[in-house]
Amino acid sequence: MPDDVEFPARGYTTEDIRSVSTPPAKPRRRWGRWLLAALLVVPAALTALWTAFTLNVTYSRGERAGVVQKFSRKGWLCKTWEGDIAMATIPGAVPERFSFTVRDDSLARVVNALYRQGARASISYEQHRGVPTSCFGDTEYFAVGAEAIGGVTPGAAGPPAATPPVPPAAPGNISP
Repeated sequence: MPDDVEFPARGYTTEDIRSVSTPPAKPRRRWGRWLLAALLVVPAALTALWTAFTLNVTYSRGERAGVVQKFSRKGWLCKTWEGDIAMATIPGAVPERFSFTVRDDSLARVVNALYRQGARASISYEQHRGVPTSCFGDTEYFAVGAEAIGGVTPGAAGPPAATPPVPPAAPGNISP
């Protein structure tokens, strides 16, 4: 049989296939994508974790009593209720202001009613330090409860005190 160019004398072997085929391409490195993802995702995840931590862990708890002086809903995008209580320790003293934030609408209705009444109120609060944005509130004190308390508001004018009656002078005892 003469040499036929179209058909080789033997079949193709693995070595023949390797010699004819192109070498495999190097795997593409996607370090640019990983770097971009790391620069965007890692700070966002850390901020989210810090925000969750500061909003769920309480630094301190307490109560403040006074008269609600200001109560309003503020914010461009994130609306929160912000208020001030005037705390007077003794009548005639300049009251100290305590600013607080209310995040719950039902509690905001209670505080607003106390504000409209002008009643003395007790605000229970939790302090959350380090909250990263003002979207959750302008202050670090978040009100968790409010109630009206009795008693006279310090510094407020009350009814005039009754004066004891003066006994009549006895005849002959005239004091100059």
